[in-house]
Amino acid sequence: MVPTRKDDLRRMVTQTTIETYEELTPQLIQLIEKTKRDDGLTEAQKQDEISLHMLGYVKSCTNEIIVEVLAEILGLDD
Repeated sequence: MVPTRKDDLRRMVTQTTIETYEELTPQLIQLIEKTKRDDGLTEAQKQDEISLHMLGYVKSCTNEIIVEVLAEILGLDD
């Protein structure tokens, strides 16, 4: 679908955002749980690692959203 109005584009981006975050959330949860169980890290180090996981998650989601929306607009295949 090629949006013809900002509202159409906004809906497309919103839907893609929801799908992307839902798709990538299980991976984030696994990383956080693994970090919490790492006895080789102090609590402060665990929090730092979790913060890095969260930043990486948001970056990955943002990149995927941009790629998916542009691919749909431009009619690109995988």
